[in-house]
Amino acid sequence: MIRTTPRAANTRPARFIGSALLALGIAMAPAAHAQDDEKIITSHGVSSFGELKYPEGFEHWEYVNPDAPKGGEMSTWAFGTFDSLTPFILKGNAAAMSAVFYDSLLTGNLDEPDSMYGLVAESVEYPESREWITFHMRPEAMFRDGTPVTADDVVFSFETLRDKGRPAFRVQFQDITSAEAIDEHTVKFTFNPEGPLRELLMTAGGLPIFSKAYYENRDFAESSLEPPMGSGPFELLSVDPGRSVAYKRRDDYWAKDLPVNVGENNFDVLRVEYFADYTTAFEAFKAGAYTYREEYQSRIWATGYNFPAIADGHVVVETLPDGRPAGTQGFFFNLRRDKFQDARVREAIGMAFNFEWANESLFYGLYERTDSFWENSDTLQATGTPSEAELELLEPIREFIPETVFTEEAFSPAQSSPDDLADRRALRAAGRLLTDAGWEVADDGFRYKDGQRLTIEVLNDSPSFDRIVNPYIDNLKRLGIEATANRVDAAEAQEREKNFEYDIVTQRFAMSQTPGDELRSVFGSETAEVPGSANVAGLANEGVDQLIRAIADAESRDELVTAVHALDRVLRAMHIWVPQWYKGVHSVAYRDVYERPYEDTPPPYGLGEMSIWWWNEDRATELRAAGAL
Repeated sequence: MIRTTPRAANTRPARFIGSALLALGIAMAPAAHAQDDEKIITSHGVSSFGELKYPEGFEHWEYVNPDAPKGGEMSTWAFGTFDSLTPFILKGNAAAMSAVFYDSLLTGNLDEPDSMYGLVAESVEYPESREWITFHMRPEAMFRDGTPVTADDVVFSFETLRDKGRPAFRVQFQDITSAEAIDEHTVKFTFNPEGPLRELLMTAGGLPIFSKAYYENRDFAESSLEPPMGSGPFELLSVDPGRSVAYKRRDDYWAKDLPVNVGENNFDVLRVEYFADYTTAFEAFKAGAYTYREEYQSRIWATGYNFPAIADGHVVVETLPDGRPAGTQGFFFNLRRDKFQDARVREAIGMAFNFEWANESLFYGLYERTDSFWENSDTLQATGTPSEAELELLEPIREFIPETVFTEEAFSPAQSSPDDLADRRALRAAGRLLTDAGWEVADDGFRYKDGQRLTIEVLNDSPSFDRIVNPYIDNLKRLGIEATANRVDAAEAQEREKNFEYDIVTQRFAMSQTPGDELRSVFGSETAEVPGSANVAGLANEGVDQLIRAIADAESRDELVTAVHALDRVLRAMHIWVPQWYKGVHSVAYRDVYERPYEDTPPPYGLGEMSIWWWNEDRATELRAAGAL
């Protein structure tokens, strides 16, 4: 799950970890279920559909500079606080980028949405049915302390995450039936034949690998600031809890010359500075406290980037295209609360948010309204009425989903007046929905049903977000709702979100171009009551579960797109959120000490700023001489 507040990027697109809890599973078993005549595939990677882009023996990703120099520092910022270097457990708040300590069996890249290639694993074997997979591990893979990475470590990692990791991992692992170390460097995973087999190969491949020996005298479930034992490209350089964390590139990293790492991990140091709000973080950037910033505040982007370092050529400001879905950002309802059970109430509350006024008055016209859970994706975003192929998926679940899915076009919020926050037409329509749902306005001006007043608290942890939330609260009050904005510090917000202690909370999820079984973490019934899960809405709907399974079981990209369209239109019709806004570009600024392997067009699935960019020491010397670095 990615919050609306920015988090520092990972150094590479490995599938494990992530704020989104796209939890990766792994398991193995001694018995294969392939038929005697079933073809066994041997490969250097796995792909959801079709062929791998990069052939066996490839030298490097085509978007990197294989001769990029090593050195320098990339520093950025993160919001809130942290007190742990353990990102896989519910206890504590993990530091940004703390996944850099770990390798996985396979790793992804920035120009394929559905492929992974060997990292710790040199090759894989699996049957066409995908009911199991065997990883042949590289004997040269070593942990930071020089001990080898073994199959026993992989099995230990799976069992530890399943038993002691965030509760959502257990949900993700439910279709992994067993795990076995065949020998010291061969590990096999066996899956439930009825599970989402297309996804499970990469779920297994993306497992972060821990050192079994390291945890013999340590409790994995306890948060810690001790540098963990990983086999990844970085180790801890320094940590100041709640303030900053820095990671140092390992010169002795065992995999630095593998094709998947050539041209990657170019900085000696990755540093993250923490701040309590956007404005303070921006002022710190201007003062040189960190070197790279992606701007998420339209007001700052429109009015703030005119400081002397830009005029002097010491800071570069640019807009780069973003080829990914724009992200699912909105005010999410907590459906665990009785007052939000009626979709008419949720729709009415959504109508009180005047995006057009906010965009004109607050955002300088820089944003567009989000309506889809796959916004900015021409391929995956549902449009119009359901196709025949979609109806084949939707008809069997008709009893679980809104009838409007069949009778209306995919839901998009109605436009409000940009000139008047209190758009009377929109508020009147919202009021009628509340009345139809049984919430009547009493003499005191508030709405009641069965003697209970309609109250709503919007949870917020960012002072800079007040200017957005407070006008929304004003409109909700005009509807007779006792609405309040509760701004808390980041630590309290994180704890309340883990335990679902909110009415409405703002969240943003980064959706994949090849979504699959990880959608259960965000929308699946199994995760609705799992503490710390990404299912912030508490959605538990059998029809949605069946559509997620259809996505995970898709055997072609056409089938996948059809199932995603169906899920997108169902989620939109259910009004589980009030969609906010998006901007399908990266707005970035950085000290002019970096170079990169592309000019204006980054790889389709990320900028790669933390990994494939590199440091220009000559330019850094010039900036130091000018007092600008």
